[in-house]
Amino acid sequence: MEKNAFISRGLFIAWAMFILLLLFFIAPIVNNITSFSAMTASFFSLNTIFLSILIEALPFVLIGVLIAGFIQIFLTEEHLRKWIPKNKFLSVIMGCFVGALFPACECGIVPIVRRLITKGVPLPAAIGFMLTGPLINPIVIISTYMAFGNNWEIAGYRMVLGFIIAIVIALLVSLFFKGNQFKKGIVQAQDVVKTNKEPLLRKMHNMLKHAVDEFFDMGKYLIIGAFLAAFVQTYMSTKALVSIGDDLSSSLLVMMGLAFILSLCSEADAFIGASFSSIFPTPAILSFLIFGPMIDLKNTIMLLSIFKVKFVVWLFIFISAIVYFSLFLLADMI
Repeated sequence: MEKNAFISRGLFIAWAMFILLLLFFIAPIVNNITSFSAMTASFFSLNTIFLSILIEALPFVLIGVLIAGFIQIFLTEEHLRKWIPKNKFLSVIMGCFVGALFPACECGIVPIVRRLITKGVPLPAAIGFMLTGPLINPIVIISTYMAFGNNWEIAGYRMVLGFIIAIVIALLVSLFFKGNQFKKGIVQAQDVVKTNKEPLLRKMHNMLKHAVDEFFDMGKYLIIGAFLAAFVQTYMSTKALVSIGDDLSSSLLVMMGLAFILSLCSEADAFIGASFSSIFPTPAILSFLIFGPMIDLKNTIMLLSIFKVKFVVWLFIFISAIVYFSLFLLADMI
C-alpha cells in the first residue's frame, strides 16, 4: 500500500513537471502563430512567473524536508521534552529565538513545523518558530541591510518588531487553541517506529525515506500555491493597488496585500520592498517585510494541507491584525 502511494505521488509530480515543461516550450510558438497575442502573452507571463516562484521555493523545500526527516528519525520526544520549557510563555520565547537563528523560507519551514508538532513540540512554540524563521534569520537580516543601501535602520526594525510581533501572535494562539490543530487525515505520530538502536546507515536510509515522502506530500500544495500566486500576479493589476495607498492606513494594507500576493522568498523580498521606498512610508515598507515572510499565498495553501481551516483562518487574522495595528500605532516613532 505504501509502495503504491509512493508510486502514485511520483507519477503525479512527473506528470506535473512534464506538463509545465511542455507549456514552457509551446507558449512561445503559440504566441507567434495565433492572433490572440494578448491572451498568449499573458499566458506566457503566467507560465514564467509560476516557474520562477517554483524554482525559487524548491531548494528551500528540499532543505526543509531533509531537516524534517532528521527530526523524525534522530530526535525523540524525550529529547524535546528536556529542551522545551514547561512554562507556556518561555516555550514561545524559545521557539521564536530558535526560529530567528534558523535559515529557512516560509514554505521550507512548513514541513519542519509539522514534524516538530508530531514529535511533541507545543503548537504555540512551533508557530513562534515558524513565524521568526523566515522573517529574521541571519541571511534575511543581511540581505535587508544590503537592499537598503547598507543601512541597519530597516533591518533593525524588521528584526526587533518582527520578533515581538511573532511572540504576541504565538501567545494568542496559545490562548485560543488547544492541541495540535492538525486535520483529521494527518497522522499524529509515526513514532511507533523505534529507531534508537538501529545502525547509522539504516537511520540515514529512514531519514531520506521520510524526506521523500514529506516532499511529495508538500510538493503538490507548493505547486498549487505557486500557480495561484502566479495567476493573481498576472491578472491582477499591481498599479491599481499602488494607486490606492495614498495614506498610512491604506498604504499598510496595500503593501501587506502585495506581500501576500507576490509570495516572495524572504531571502530576496527586501530588494523588492526597497523599490517601493520612494512611494510608500517606512511603516508600509516594514509591513511588506514583516507580513510576507509570516504568511503568503503559497504558504497558506501548504498550511491548509496540514492544519484545520479554522485554525489557518484565525492565524491569518492574528498575523494581519497584529502587523497592521503595531505598525499603525508605532508609525510616528519609526
